[in-house]
Amino acid sequence: MSCLAFCTCEIFDCPFHPQKHNNECAPCIQKNLKNHEIPVCFWNKIGNTENAKSDYTFYKFSQKVIECENSTQGKQ
Repeated sequence: MSCLAFCTCEIFDCPFHPQKHNNECAPCIQKNLKNHEIPVCFWNKIGNTENAKSDYTFYKFSQKVIECENSTQGKQ
């Protein structure tokens, strides 16, 4: 299955977007790993794209995951 079937990234002008080449998600993942960042599709999964636009770092992502988990636990 092509990654385009599940890709949630809407940054279509990014040169690493899967629509720009035939290498699936590999260029995006490679770029993110090099920069110590989390790909946009992971940010989309936790429902947070507004804050991610300026800081895709592992640290900021982990903070947002914890924040989401805490808010979900509070609703139970």
